[in-house]
Amino acid sequence: QVQLVESGGGWVQAGGSLRLSCVPSGRFFSVAGNAWYRQAPGEQRVLVATINSDGAANYADFVKGRFTISRDNSKNTVYLHMSSLQPDDTAVYYCNMKIRRRQNNPLLDYWGQGTQVSVSS
Repeated sequence: QVQLVESGGGWVQAGGSLRLSCVPSGRFFSVAGNAWYRQAPGEQRVLVATINSDGAANYADFVKGRFTISRDNSKNTVYLHMSSLQPDDTAVYYCNMKIRRRQNNPLLDYWGQGTQVSVSS
């Protein structure tokens, strides 16, 4: 069974920074794309950033220039470095990975448990 383990959330004042991490546990063959999503209270989950196996990253407009997604392929870990945080960034942040369990298996979506990020003004 593959599970994604997130860490790094917490509380921060406006203008501060946090770094989220996400690593898969269990047995699998390979990890393809990674992404971070977030869900604010009463709102739908939205895409924040993506990064593919080649390291190419894309960002939602509302985080461009403030957030950086990266991955360490040797550790199968994806990070989200968040800076200049604002109260509107308050949300539960979810890690997403596309993982191939065995060599000939299709890619499947896996989700982390979510980590709370709270930004006060």
